[in-house]
Amino acid sequence: MTEGITFGRFVSLRRTEMGWTQLRLAVELDHGEDWMSQVERDVQQVQDVQLLRRMATALGAEFDMLTALPQPASKKPRSPRRQGSSATLTTTSGAEEDDVRRRQVMSAAAAALFVPLLNASPAGAVTDPLAGLEDLLLYGPERIPAPRREPTLTTVAASLVASRQEFKAARYDVLAEALPGRIAAAEVVGTAEERARHTAQLYNIAARLCIKIGDNNLVAVTSDRALTAARLGGDPLITAEARRMVSSSWRRQGSLARATDIVVVAAEDLVADTSVSEAARLATRGDLYATAAYTAAKSGDRTYADALIKEASESAAVASRASGLVDGVQSVRLHEVSVHFELGDAGQAIEKARTIDPSALPTAERQARFFTDVARAFDQWGKPDQTYRALLAAEAAAPQEVRRGAVRDLAVGLLRYDRQLPGVRDFAARAGAQLV
Repeated sequence: MTEGITFGRFVSLRRTEMGWTQLRLAVELDHGEDWMSQVERDVQQVQDVQLLRRMATALGAEFDMLTALPQPASKKPRSPRRQGSSATLTTTSGAEEDDVRRRQVMSAAAAALFVPLLNASPAGAVTDPLAGLEDLLLYGPERIPAPRREPTLTTVAASLVASRQEFKAARYDVLAEALPGRIAAAEVVGTAEERARHTAQLYNIAARLCIKIGDNNLVAVTSDRALTAARLGGDPLITAEARRMVSSSWRRQGSLARATDIVVVAAEDLVADTSVSEAARLATRGDLYATAAYTAAKSGDRTYADALIKEASESAAVASRASGLVDGVQSVRLHEVSVHFELGDAGQAIEKARTIDPSALPTAERQARFFTDVARAFDQWGKPDQTYRALLAAEAAAPQEVRRGAVRDLAVGLLRYDRQLPGVRDFAARAGAQLV
């Protein structure tokens, strides 16, 4: 069946048969689309064993069969742009180059907050992205197209990884399209506990996606589904995240005191659960307290918000020292910017933002969130030029972020500065504002 077929050709054929795009497979493998294209054109070797195993799983292929297919002789892509270069590329070169480019763009975007304005490139419009998720919630899996192949625990686990990657990369349209089928598959594969845990994690991601898109009704439903499944699954960390999503739902409905209480209680319950490692408990506690601080700030409770964000920072710092990871610390620092904004302290929000290097933030979603919060603070401070620059930086980080309600509201407010902000009307249109 595979006689005469190269490695790249097989990957391309199998991907097409599954109905996946190159981008979809690249995300599954945590690589860039350019790298994926080079693999399929047989100009990029794949030698890393773990990556090959992930690829075999994603494609539903036998590992031994996949590794037996002929690959190009050199790991170096035969691209005219690379002629004369003596650098040797590794199997992760595409992802590394993407990461370097992303960091360069973010550094330039941060600097652009204080230099002359540049026009931004258009962002793609998304039409009714949550229709499939609504169908799943309202009518069940019968309304979801059947998968091309029978789901397994391996494919469900891979779909969970892909969903996280798509959210982090701010590919909300791809995620919205794929989530219903992934949830439906997770609900039928494995033991009762495995089904519950996988389903809860996917519904947690779904709730976060609904927050991004701004559908408060679906935030309430998906967060409730996540918590119900998480309790059946019995994983304390998944349950804590589900409770955080429920808190976000209550906050978006205006029940700020209740929303704050939900995450504070969740944080204390988790810390008391010794079945989870101390580093993981503290890192999650930091996230929960940071969420609580933001909600308390929205209610105008400065004293409580300050106390909660301090607790969040201390928990994240201890967890970071224990694990060597800084992700939780960065998350809390981003929340500090939001807390200052919500308390009306625009100047302090900007000063806190100056201590954050956006190019060091690990995901496009986080970078865009940073620049959006900076834009909100500059707007509160009455500085339209910097507000607009920050919004353009958010769009450069993640074009789909500009469709968020917060960005759209800021863009509408900037329209009165049309003559002094070049391109602001086009930006407002890309953000979904109704122009007259």
